[in-house]
Formats: sequence, structure tokens, C-alpha cells
Amino acid sequence: MTGHLELWILGLLVAVSGLVLLANYFRVPYPIFLVIGGLALSLIPAVPNIQLPPDLILLIFLPPLLYSSAFFSSPRDLKANLWPISSLAIGLVLLTTFTVAAVGHWVVGLPWAAAFVLGAVVSPTDPVAASAIAGRLGAPRRIVTILEGESLINDGSALVLYQVARGAVVYGTFSLFDTGLEFLLYGAGGVVIGLVVGWIISRVRQRVEDSLVEITISLFTPYAAYIPAEEIGASGVLAAVAAGLYLGWYSPGMTAPLNRLEAFTVWEVLPFLLNSILFILIGLQLPNILGGLSGEYSMMVVLLYALLVSLTVIGTRLVWTFPTAYLPGLFIRLLRRRDYYYPPWRHVAVVGYTGMRGAVSLAAALSIPLTVQDGSAFPGRDLILFLTFCVILVTLVPQGLSLPFIIRRLGLEGSEETEEREEIEARLRVAEAGLEKINELEDEDRVREDMAGRMRDLYEFRRRRFATRLKDQPEDGEEDGSYEERSLAFQNFRRELLGAERAALLQLRNEGRLSDEVRRRVERDLDLEDARLEI
Repeated sequence: MTGHLELWILGLLVAVSGLVLLANYFRVPYPIFLVIGGLALSLIPAVPNIQLPPDLILLIFLPPLLYSSAFFSSPRDLKANLWPISSLAIGLVLLTTFTVAAVGHWVVGLPWAAAFVLGAVVSPTDPVAASAIAGRLGAPRRIVTILEGESLINDGSALVLYQVARGAVVYGTFSLFDTGLEFLLYGAGGVVIGLVVGWIISRVRQRVEDSLVEITISLFTPYAAYIPAEEIGASGVLAAVAAGLYLGWYSPGMTAPLNRLEAFTVWEVLPFLLNSILFILIGLQLPNILGGLSGEYSMMVVLLYALLVSLTVIGTRLVWTFPTAYLPGLFIRLLRRRDYYYPPWRHVAVVGYTGMRGAVSLAAALSIPLTVQDGSAFPGRDLILFLTFCVILVTLVPQGLSLPFIIRRLGLEGSEETEEREEIEARLRVAEAGLEKINELEDEDRVREDMAGRMRDLYEFRRRRFATRLKDQPEDGEEDGSYEERSLAFQNFRRELLGAERAALLQLRNEGRLSDEVRRRVERDLDLEDARLEI
């Protein structure tokens, strides 16, 4: 380890921040710049070699990453797109694992078990890059939902396969029947444990009022699901996913509004940091990986291997996507049923092209043990790590950078009107609910007439504003429909007033008449009011 570790850590954090700023400037998902940055860092001789014990990689990184993805997913959307998601997350993962394993064994020369480890490692897609690009360009919500659902579930199925294949290498035993049975029990047990943990945590959080305690509970929840599942021989990955889905669905009723705001902020930052660290880690270890390969393979040979494995991953996805999208409909038509949804070919093309690999593959590759049960080196570990990095690089950078062009070329950009309409309808309905509640309460003694009048004016303005946006025309009897202009004028006016309030607050602080604790508390209220102005 090179000296001045503190300076190197500071430099890595600065590099991550700079790369993300560049990604935002060029309107590119940050994983693309991070993987390029990790590769660039590996080429600097002075950069130290920072390694984590392989067994800790899955434990530290994967539970919170998978839990956060599941928590913010929609079980309703997952159910509505169950066939395309399951076909990609289970069927395609199995096919990719087998095809890559075949190439890894027959072409690269890995033992079968190690080749299956490689196939399982590169089979799950990245949950960040694809949905970020598709969502930013306004691709149809159905495409984004399928991509997000696939990346969520295929993490579990791929890592279950990975655990089985890794065990076959480490312990030297493999049985197809036992493996299939283990696959089913391993996955089902993880789901059950995750749901039980989610139910227990939800009951505990309903009784917790302190925001710091509740956020702490949310932070250890993925580990509370993952660790017990792994200890009893079930899938910790699926346990974390199941707990995330359960708690994400029931979170509106178990968490106080202010606690939820603070917790969501934490869970926006944490996955970003974990993804960033993973990409940097693989970049820092690349020189050692290449050093381990130099005695066995020439650089040209390993690059050809990497290209072949990458093309296998991409080609398998393209070959799988179209038949599984349309063949079920043909069978259903033979049964004279008409309830199958035939997706437009352009949607299928985008889903087939969007198979980027990322953080989960990195974590799985880094968690490959250094040795097997008899103490000998894990066969082909450095080669598997290098091939994984190259697959990520090929699928993330060229495909990620070209995906916006594909979406625009197919005419799918900017089709987010359905989601926007849903939001307007939701805001209209909650405004109407507020007006209904005012009518119920205004006759009570505790509600003053002037107070009810002010609140009615506020909610009536919101109702008319969203009704106008929904109908694209003013309501009957209205002289004009300039509610958006009036709302914007109010926002600008109110922000000037809030600016004056903040200036007065800082003046009190600077004069020594206000403690920083009180200042932060008042400032937080002003910030919350500012954040609500656009509603």
C-alpha cells in the first residue's frame, strides 16, 4: 500500500465528483464516466492498490444496492409486465449463463465450473444506466418499467446461479438434480425470509418517531434480510429484494412525512456512493489482474477473448428478446384468446439493445474467492475479472452512448405524456380531497372562518390550475386560463420573500444573536416551503 492513504482517498472522492459533473454536463449516465474513469486511474502508476477481502464484497455492497432498487420499484408495474420481465430476468439469465459458459470453456479454456461462474457474473444488467438514459429521453414508461424490473429480478436469479457455480468450483462437486433443487429452495427461502423481515421492520418503524433511529433501522434492514438468509443457506440477494419490495409498498403508512423526506435523501446518496466505489475498485485492481494474466496469455489473445464474450452477451440478448416477445402471443391466438399484448417492434428493439452491465457484475466478480477448498488458486480468477470488466466496458460505454441515438431514431423520444397526465390527475384529486375536508371541518368551533377561507382559496386555485392543465383549456365560466402564469408569478414573488427571510436569518447568525442549531432548524423550514412552491 502506497503511503499518504488519506490523500489518495481524498483524490478518489474528488475524481468521482469530477466524473459525475462531467457526466451531467454531457448528459450521460454517470456509470459510463465512472467506468472510463476507473480505467484511466488504473493506467496511473502512482495510484495505490486498494483491495477488499473477496468475501466482504457481496456483503458490503450488494444488500443496500438491491434493497434500494426494490424499495423504489412499483410492484403494480412489475405485475403488469410480468411476462417480459420474467422472461428477461430468468430465461435470458439462464441462456446467457449457458452461452457464455460454453464460450468460456470451449474457446477461452476455462474449466466448466469456472466458465459458469463467468456466465453468471456477466448475466445481470445494470439497474442505473439503462433506465437513466431511457427515462431522461422520455422513452415510453413501459420500456423503463421492463428494464428496471428486469435488472431488479435478474440480480437475484443471476447471483443464485453464481453462488451455485462458485460452490461447484470451491468444493469440486456438482449434480444437475441437486443444483436444480438447490436453486428452487435457495430462491424460495430467500423470498420468504425477506418478506418476514420486511413485515417485522414495518411494525417496528410504525412505533419509531425519532428520524435518526428510523433512518438507522432502514440502513441495516437490507443486512437484516441478507445475513440470516445466507446463514441458513437461502438467497440473501432475494431476501434483500423481497424486503425492499414489501417495505417500499407499505412505506407511506409506516413513516412520518419528515422522517420519509430525510430517509429518501439518504437512500438517494448511498447507492450512488456504493456504485462509484465499485467502479473505482475494479479500475484500481486492473493492473494486478493484467499482471496475473501476463504470464499465461498475450494481451492480444485476452482482448480477443473479451470481445468474443462481449459479443456473446449482446447477441444472446438480441436473439432472445424478439421471439419471447411475440411467440407467446401466437400460442394464445391458437387458443382463441385475445388478451395478449403485442408490443411494438420498436419497443422490443430498444429493450433488446439495452443490456448494459455494471455494479452487480462488478461486485460478483470481485467476490470470487482467491482459493478453493484444497488451498489452490481459484481457476481463471484474474481472467474472469478482466473479461467481466471488458464486458461492462463494451456494454456500458458504446451501447450506453449510442442508446440515445437509437431511441431518437426509432421515434420514441419524448413520449412521457402518460406519466405526466397521471401526475396531474393525482394532484387534481388531492386538491379536491383537501376541499372536501375543508367543507367537513369548517362548521367545527376549532376552525375559524377566516382560516377556512384562506385554505379554500389555496386549494381552489390548485384545483382550477390542474383541471386546466388536464383539459388543456380553462374551465367553463373562466375568463382566461393563465393559471400557470399566475402560479409562476407567485413562485417568483414568494422566493424573493424567502430570500429576504434567509438574509435576515444569516444576519442574526453573524451578529451572534442566533445559534447555528436554531438557524439550521429555521432554515430547513424555509427550504421545505421553497421546495413546495412548484406544486
